[in-house]
Amino acid sequence: MVKGFRQIASLTALSRVFGLARDIAYGHFFGAGQLLDAWIIAFRIPNLSRRLFGEGAASASLIPVYSETLHNDREMANRLAGTVVTVIFVILAALVLAGEAGIWLYYKLLARTDETRLILSLSSVMLPYMLFICTVAILAGLLNVHRHFASPAAAPIVLNMFIIATILVSARLLRLHARAQLFCVAAAVLAAGVAQVAIQIWPLRNAGVRIRPTWDVHAESFRKILMLMGPMILGLTVTQINTLADDLIAWWFSGSDEKGAFFMFLGSRVRYPMWRGSVSHLYYAQRLYQLPLGVLGISLATAIFPVMSDDAARGDFAALRRTISRGIRGTVFIAIPATVGLLLVARPLIAVAFQHGRFSAGDTNMVVHTLTFYTFGLCGYFAQQVLARAYYSMQDSKTPMTSALIAVFANFLLNLVLIWPLGRGGLACATALCSYLQVAILVLVLRRRLGHSILDGLPLTLAKTLAATALMSIVAAVTILLLSHAPAGRLLEILKLVVIVAAAVATYILAAKILRIEMLSLVVRRGKSDAR
Repeated sequence: MVKGFRQIASLTALSRVFGLARDIAYGHFFGAGQLLDAWIIAFRIPNLSRRLFGEGAASASLIPVYSETLHNDREMANRLAGTVVTVIFVILAALVLAGEAGIWLYYKLLARTDETRLILSLSSVMLPYMLFICTVAILAGLLNVHRHFASPAAAPIVLNMFIIATILVSARLLRLHARAQLFCVAAAVLAAGVAQVAIQIWPLRNAGVRIRPTWDVHAESFRKILMLMGPMILGLTVTQINTLADDLIAWWFSGSDEKGAFFMFLGSRVRYPMWRGSVSHLYYAQRLYQLPLGVLGISLATAIFPVMSDDAARGDFAALRRTISRGIRGTVFIAIPATVGLLLVARPLIAVAFQHGRFSAGDTNMVVHTLTFYTFGLCGYFAQQVLARAYYSMQDSKTPMTSALIAVFANFLLNLVLIWPLGRGGLACATALCSYLQVAILVLVLRRRLGHSILDGLPLTLAKTLAATALMSIVAAVTILLLSHAPAGRLLEILKLVVIVAAAVATYILAAKILRIEMLSLVVRRGKSDAR
């Protein structure tokens, strides 16, 4: 588990560096306005499929069943893998064709504004990316069972490299205007999808997995995967669904030059609570809070999932309880300092990363405001990933689905209430609150099923983590104060940020070592004993 976590986290951190570079390019060339709003909405559908399948349903439903089948019959496991890849590809191909037809009809019959037509046009270009990224997700799940994490974790790096290169070439060499650049980037997303699939093939062959077109849909193992997958789509990706809801509500409730500042409701004029650019501000805030979530939270959940699945497949529920307990304590150990650290460096980080080109100081203020609310939900986002996979390891997808339905409904209601006093910050606040609602439900049910021991050691880990985080906060705050008198300049601001982060991380690790926090083994190598 620990070895897998380190490998995934290292590659995911590299991917997030490229992702941050991509977002810096977005901010410089597109800013935070109507054009980027349209791009974000258009990319949400194929990108949501990446969230659903790349971090969710396909791999999560496949891993426990494939692990069980592989344990009993390797040839049958190969047939199962081939069937899943073939069936998912055919289903998604049909969905893409239907989606393209729907987009075309909406464009011709219902699109009334240029903003809407731009969203539909970009969506039609990128929709086929669903085929590639979902195939990557299935292959990644297979590789994870064979304890190979590098190629799946490297796949997002490929996407980011394609996007960054296309933005720079289209802007600097071809001198295209911003709208034309977006269509070039949309085409680059498809090319990246092909490359992402390609880099999974060789590791699969080395692992002895042969993927061939197969249609063994009557196999018991395949039917089990289908039964698990549907509920998992909602149960494991509630944060992403809530994020999509945030963006759509921000788009609908934002005024613009084309729409005006007011809308009619029950015969009365009501002022929009936000303005165009709100979707972009949400996007930048989401990208920053998802940085620790992707590097640490999802990496931990991905690494621990095959271990939990193996425990459950062997019927060793004592081991499963210990693994879940360790995952929960790992979540606390990582998420609490990540929350405090992100709050401390939010403004300088956003200013250094994005405040240039078309991205203004006003945009920085808006993103800081939004990010603050998202950040308070980090512990919930982290715990969601581990707890949902605990249920999936036992092949129970209904409980996470039920909790997710409750959270999605609550998020929608809170969105509509909180946007009026808090604007875009209200959307972020609703998402954070609902993450804890889902975690509370999952923990209560899991304790009734497996016993209270799943929380063994948590109070002590929590107390020590809070103490280490408090010390880290003091050191970081003092460092920020001392560096505030240093000369200004872009390179110097970057250097200041590096020094602050390095001081905070070093302090936290040192404090964790002094306090003997067991979960320090997740990030600091101690020996062979922690490899599981």
